[in-house]
Amino acid sequence: MPSGGGFDIASKAARVQELEAEIQDPGFWNDQQGAQKKMQDLSALREMVNAWDDIIRRAHDACDLCAMAADDPALLGELEAEAEDIGQELDKRELELALGGRYDRGSALFSIHAGAGGTEAQDWAQMLFRMYLRWAERHGYKTSLMDITEGEEAGIKSVTVEVAGANAYGLLKAEKGTHRLVRLSPFDSNNRRHTSFAKVEVMPELDEDIEIEINPNDIQIEVFLSSGAGGQNVQKNQTAVRIRHLPTGMIVTSQNERSQGQNREMALKVMRGRLYELEQEKLAVEKAKIKGQNVEANFGSQIRSYVLHPYQMVKDLRTDVETSNTTAVLDGEIDLFIDAWLKQNLNADS
Repeated sequence: MPSGGGFDIASKAARVQELEAEIQDPGFWNDQQGAQKKMQDLSALREMVNAWDDIIRRAHDACDLCAMAADDPALLGELEAEAEDIGQELDKRELELALGGRYDRGSALFSIHAGAGGTEAQDWAQMLFRMYLRWAERHGYKTSLMDITEGEEAGIKSVTVEVAGANAYGLLKAEKGTHRLVRLSPFDSNNRRHTSFAKVEVMPELDEDIEIEINPNDIQIEVFLSSGAGGQNVQKNQTAVRIRHLPTGMIVTSQNERSQGQNREMALKVMRGRLYELEQEKLAVEKAKIKGQNVEANFGSQIRSYVLHPYQMVKDLRTDVETSNTTAVLDGEIDLFIDAWLKQNLNADS
């Protein structure tokens, strides 16, 4: 059975036995919410362990078939088909293991911020916004706009969106970092080539019982007139909320809900997610120091380059995965980059 890093199926099988023993405890259902969570975990772990057991069994059978095919060439076609099928199942399960982080299987919050460069960068942020909405649509995720600041002439300065659905955070976390665009500018009368940057932030949607607490004395809350969508009601009342986290200087706004209370709740949700990511960043830096690695102490490093001129190419700078089909990528077909990054990092902690 695979073991080590993300492939530690043996420990998952042991956890199944632990949970099955806990279920037999007479007081197991005293905490209904906790019991339901453990039952969900047990179901998912059972499915994963059984699937890997099945792959191992089929692999052994294929080895036996291979020995038989040496004497009977007519079995080669069956052997090739089975090997291909096992390979596809292995890829599927490998990606599943890559989504083993604490919040990977939950919903996500993502923000896009235009870099320096005015209209050009703001238009690029708008293009990325559309790309992720199309990606979410392809995966059947529900998206909810939480906050948006429009550009003066075109595009957007920033946007924050909730992506609800299974594995949303686990997949989208591969996208955090700086995205670079090279193209002939549609806003330049001389048709010159421009380089633009936009930063993508991705945060997990944390449950209320998660230990990320915000001290009321550490935040400063302001209310203002909403300029986002939401109907005439929000335009007449101070429903938008801006929260500043004093220890870090972090600022979060929400203006897309109809009430001040709802916007405050949304802003705090985003802030908790960002504070969690900040803590994860610090842990990653400490781990890197222990391993003797030199990494940047931020999530803002450039991760992908999108070149539309003088040639067509999108390249992920972390995995070296690239494609010349820039139209498809900007239309939301980014799974090749996400999958490659997840698999590359599968054994990062091993």
